[in-house]
Amino acid sequence: VSSVITESIFNDLLKHRNDAGCKAKGFYSYDAFIAAANAFPGFGTTGDLTSQKRELAAFFGQTSHETTGGWPTAPDGPYAWGYCFKEEQGNPPGEYCQASSQWPCASGKRYYGRGPVQISWNYNYGPAGKAVGFDGINNPDIVANDATVSFKTAVWFWMTAQSPKPSCHNVMAGGWGPSGSDTAAGRAAGYGVVTNIINGGLECGKGSDSRQEDRIGFYKRYCDILGVSYGSNLDCNSQKPFGFAAQSQPRLIKTVV
Repeated sequence: VSSVITESIFNDLLKHRNDAGCKAKGFYSYDAFIAAANAFPGFGTTGDLTSQKRELAAFFGQTSHETTGGWPTAPDGPYAWGYCFKEEQGNPPGEYCQASSQWPCASGKRYYGRGPVQISWNYNYGPAGKAVGFDGINNPDIVANDATVSFKTAVWFWMTAQSPKPSCHNVMAGGWGPSGSDTAAGRAAGYGVVTNIINGGLECGKGSDSRQEDRIGFYKRYCDILGVSYGSNLDCNSQKPFGFAAQSQPRLIKTVV
């Protein structure tokens, strides 16, 4: 991954992350990102160079939307302002606790959005911690205090399929193709399916949506920086969300707005 995302490119992608107006100033480091990337074989290294660049542009595009500090007239444009936040904005953030025998919420702990992908809910902190190597139930705060752990939760989410959804990685690396039911639901391989995976219940199948347009804006900027074409099917305007059961569940992550 470091051969595609050099430190110089990382700083260009996330140009204003350390500005005084960004609450996560000084948190998201290049070394932390590379350490997290290296912990997940296949991330950003699958397929040809075009596929690798598109996957990394997609990863940063989606996570930049989740952590954006940009606004329409921001210096260098709104899409130069990813990674301004490491915790969900709101006063106070919600608890995001769902009754679970496997991942019961710990007293006094809150599972609101943290890190690049703004991981939320006890049922995500638990398995993320198990995979990455921290106690997600009893120590969710580490995601906002340890940059490497923070990036690892984002890459873990990216690489992990949650039925009936494929993983974001498999979609962008070319390993996923639509089934008959996917085609009937308007889902086709491309960046739009990744948005569907992350927040389809709120953003997809409703025509143009400002949130997914923001995700696309970041993705295009990053593809341009990496010198790769965007591919097809960038939006999910006409896509139905994955699975009615998934729609009835609380969303996986919480967007910073």
